[in-house]
Amino acid sequence: MKRLPTRSQVKEGDTWDLSSLFREAAEWEALYQRLEADIPKFETFRGRLGEDAATLADCLRFDLEFDRACDRLGTYAFLRSAEDQANSDSQRMVGRFQNLSTRAGQAASFMSPEILAIPATKIKRFLAAPEIAPYKLHLERKLRYKPHTLSDKEEKLLAMQGEMAQAAGKAFRQLLDADMKFGSIKNDKGQTVELSNASFSQFLVSPTRSVRKTAFHQFYEQFGAHENTLSATLAGSIQKDVYYAKVRGFSNSLSASLFADDVPVSVYDNLIASVHKHLPTLYKFYELRRRKMKLKEIHHYDTYVPILADLEKKHSWKQASDLVVESLAPLGSEYTEVLAKGLHGRWCDRYPNQGKQSGAFSSGTFDSDPYILMNFRPDVFNDVFTLAHEAGHSMHSYYSAKSQPYQYYGYAIFVAEVASTFNEELLSHHLLARTTDARERAYLINRAIDDIRGTIFRQTMFAEFERTTHAMVEAGEPLTVQAIKQVYRGLLERYFGPQFAIDDELSLECLRIPHFYRSFYVYKYATGLSAAIALSQRVLGGGHRELNDYLAFLKSGCSKFPLELLRDAGVDMASPTPVDTALTHFGRLVDELALLLK
Repeated sequence: MKRLPTRSQVKEGDTWDLSSLFREAAEWEALYQRLEADIPKFETFRGRLGEDAATLADCLRFDLEFDRACDRLGTYAFLRSAEDQANSDSQRMVGRFQNLSTRAGQAASFMSPEILAIPATKIKRFLAAPEIAPYKLHLERKLRYKPHTLSDKEEKLLAMQGEMAQAAGKAFRQLLDADMKFGSIKNDKGQTVELSNASFSQFLVSPTRSVRKTAFHQFYEQFGAHENTLSATLAGSIQKDVYYAKVRGFSNSLSASLFADDVPVSVYDNLIASVHKHLPTLYKFYELRRRKMKLKEIHHYDTYVPILADLEKKHSWKQASDLVVESLAPLGSEYTEVLAKGLHGRWCDRYPNQGKQSGAFSSGTFDSDPYILMNFRPDVFNDVFTLAHEAGHSMHSYYSAKSQPYQYYGYAIFVAEVASTFNEELLSHHLLARTTDARERAYLINRAIDDIRGTIFRQTMFAEFERTTHAMVEAGEPLTVQAIKQVYRGLLERYFGPQFAIDDELSLECLRIPHFYRSFYVYKYATGLSAAIALSQRVLGGGHRELNDYLAFLKSGCSKFPLELLRDAGVDMASPTPVDTALTHFGRLVDELALLLK
């Protein structure tokens, strides 16, 4: 049987080099000890933040320097844990960091209440002082939270809950990535292959329907067997969100989540309304897919394999990384040279191994390389696009860290999903531009359609699920297994349409989505791709100004709120227009695919 290698069996050159964080565990331990010793220093500022601007500036500087070092500590622990979720040493490192972070949060919990208690006339003078200049925007953003900040004692109590608040998400991750076992099945070549979170997507793109169907049902068997535990962890996470929103005086958990980015609820609502309006086009695509795949009825496991499966291409890691870099040439030589060095070097942890966190992500710090975790499969074409996506995040981090001070380099997720999907759009444009074969063009358009379907339609369905389930808890309704599945089933029926065959197991899908443990996160994928489609067309069809506007956006970090940054780059996400435009583009792609497949 073909099994995933253990972590120790993976070639060093296929793993990331974390030496830009720490060269060895002893360095991590030394910083841990230093930070632990520094925690009491927060107390030296207690009761003094309103004395003068210099004292306040000293406290802000100390806090940011502590955060910066803590970020290195936590990121290293997280990345080591992601390599192998079952590694007890890495898990202990994560646990120790979480404990340290919670204790530091408790020690620093006086800061916000004390800053917000400074009289308005005095804080106005402080904001004008030269000592505060490097932290002015940082401080102004803290002051926005005045209506949602509690007393010193209450803030300390909330800070003490830090580790407890992460319990539901941690339990979910351990169950999903380490404890749940899915057995093995035969692939379309007759090889017995281990079924896992990482390999599930590979089976779903198999051209052999029996393989896809078997993988789907066998995979979800485990979720059915653990549905009560998984429902409990999801409900616990949602209850946590609702609790913190109530405690801080927000009208609801959605408003609380959007507050940090200064995004109005209307942006969230407009997204869902726009997607509902365009659902008939999605139904049209599913019917086209069913007919061209010669299926009596279409199931969820039929929606990932390319309609023209015989054109599926394989890419080695080098071929994939070269293709990604080549497609991003419109962004200039600095962008492509830096990225090529990272992808050909050891920014990336490339391939699946036993216990490795599923999916893909980009993660780094102000002081480190912008690392990428992949579970790259040479025979899964979408993995090339995933690499382009994560490269977008990493280059966004590279430019922001290079151009902004620490306090303004950490960009919001709302804009992060623009930088990543922008790269996917350029890769798609590059591939379409160089093909002269009608069938290959149809294949690429099919992929572009599936990208919009998966990113705008699907993520909006997830966003609607989050909005509904959080509202249920806020109304006092219990999130039982049946209640969760019933809500999700209703959304499946709405988003897939009346002619789609929905398997009962698909109602369990909501129990396997990691992003549901980061409340109201997924809508940003949909708004991000909508903005990326507009900005990529602007850059490709423009000149130096349009390119410079986009590169300035990548360099901006969090120096402005997300909607303002995107307006500067050339798109207004406060309006429903970008989403409507993206979905109108989706309709044109569906029409072209129908003509190509005649």
